[in-house]
Amino acid sequence: MEQRVGTVKCSCTDAPRFSVVIPAHNEEKYIGKCLQAVRSAAKYVKPDTVEIIVVANRCTDRTAAIARHYGARVLKNDDKCIAAVRNTGVKAARGGIVVTVDADSLMTKRSLAEIREMLESGLYVGGGTNPRFDRMSVGIAFSAMYVAVNLLPVMMKNGGYLSGAMFWCCKRDFEAIGGFNESLVSLEDMDFAARLKKLGARRGQRYGTLKRSYVLTSARKFDEFGDWYLIKNRSLTKRIFTGKDREAADSFYYDVR
Repeated sequence: MEQRVGTVKCSCTDAPRFSVVIPAHNEEKYIGKCLQAVRSAAKYVKPDTVEIIVVANRCTDRTAAIARHYGARVLKNDDKCIAAVRNTGVKAARGGIVVTVDADSLMTKRSLAEIREMLESGLYVGGGTNPRFDRMSVGIAFSAMYVAVNLLPVMMKNGGYLSGAMFWCCKRDFEAIGGFNESLVSLEDMDFAARLKKLGARRGQRYGTLKRSYVLTSARKFDEFGDWYLIKNRSLTKRIFTGKDREAADSFYYDVR
């Protein structure tokens, strides 16, 4: 059944089963808290309608064992491509609603309930949420502003603000746009958001941002590289923003931890 704005709710919520997909590369320090947050959010829908899928990516630590302890399904993908890792999880998902969140991030307790509410309204094709860092400094604040300014042309090209941090939509719509673009080694999140937004626009639907919920995300990149790293290394940052620079992506994402 197709969505009809304001009249018929999204059919993926008729039997509201969620699949929360979490990519994880050596995340034993974070994965437990991430999964606890998902389980807390599940209490505000029906816990038995929420499956958790952890995609272990080149893990050499206890990430998979901890994930299983919390009742997650554990899959394996060893690609150096976060888009491929996310797609592996969504492909295996049994839920009609898919949510992707990073292993070092914590969804707030009403996140799943708000996602279901927005999809059931028929007004939204899906969307993201806003992140908050678990610590803040002047350097982090300026770095966030620098990133936002550099992403502004991408957003304006695609019709305005595109929230990220945690993506959510019906699985059928994820499949309709081809999931995350595996030719990209970075910026795959903004590319996904832009294509999801365009799909919604063709139906008269909006790309949504959770209003009452957010994601608390780790500032560990700044812990690892320094709070001013992105600004001090602007040439590297700009290379990451191309989405195609393997060396830059490896140095900042794939070859850490």
